[in-house]
Amino acid sequence: MKTVRKLAWPLIGLSAILFSLYGLYHELHGLSAADFLASLGAVSLKSWILAGAATLAAYAALAAYDHLALEHLGHRISLWFITVCSFTAYALSHTVGASVFSGAVVRYRAYGSKGLSAGETGILVAFCSFTFLLGTLMLSAIVLLLEPDITARFATFLPIGASISTGLILLALIALYVVGSLVGFRPVKTRWFRLEYPKPSLALRQLLIAPVELIAAAAIIYFALPEAGNPGYMVVLGVFLASFSVALLSHAPGGIGVLELVFIAALPEMDPAGVLAGLAIFRLFYLIIPFLIALTVVVIFERGQFLAGRKAEAGEKNGGG
Repeated sequence: MKTVRKLAWPLIGLSAILFSLYGLYHELHGLSAADFLASLGAVSLKSWILAGAATLAAYAALAAYDHLALEHLGHRISLWFITVCSFTAYALSHTVGASVFSGAVVRYRAYGSKGLSAGETGILVAFCSFTFLLGTLMLSAIVLLLEPDITARFATFLPIGASISTGLILLALIALYVVGSLVGFRPVKTRWFRLEYPKPSLALRQLLIAPVELIAAAAIIYFALPEAGNPGYMVVLGVFLASFSVALLSHAPGGIGVLELVFIAALPEMDPAGVLAGLAIFRLFYLIIPFLIALTVVVIFERGQFLAGRKAEAGEKNGGG
């Protein structure tokens, strides 16, 4: 049974990749490599710079997720350490996939060296995940209210009224969360940890910080897309929220194939080659470069931990002798 559970998510991720690649084949069967390279070469230097700046903003916001979680737990750790740990955890989990290499493992190793228990690390991961969920719900509500016809890009049978009502319901749920923070619910206690409702100041900061990462991540793609047929930032943001959520649920490493399929299907007015070029730049800035840097950080950290352990063992032997 354990073997089945271990194989379940990798199989789901593989199935998502194969299904997406099959869909992309039908969407892009007339596209040549020359078309893609031409679209990539047409991206201006200004767009590259803006996409890079948006990437920095996105990862800075992710570091703020961890900072809020640690404040909720009552731990004070240097901002530099939090930034590096958060960057490494997200860069690995975004690219490799949570089913293969979870960012929780990185946090457990890093924050464990600063005194956090396994239970506290679990709360930290849950807090960050919930902060991401808050950002997704809030931005989805805003997009649905400002661009109610966006749902027609995914399901033509949905009326505009459904978008508006869904947006209002999402905002009501978020408002309920804020009210719950002001009132103060009882903590949830288990055998391993105690999960408390965040203070009102933390909950409000979650709502301020949570959308920033998603806004910046979507901006990477928006800046890299061609102007011809571009439906505007709000539509790109809405498509990104949908595609990124589907990619996470699919457990496909890096959302490979999933992001591309959803974006191309949802932006029929744009040249597919230009959309692919924009997503390639997104993958380069948001996934590939951070992943390579994160691998370096992990190697350096683990080497330092290994050497520190060897030094401690040598000290004990000398002391014992």
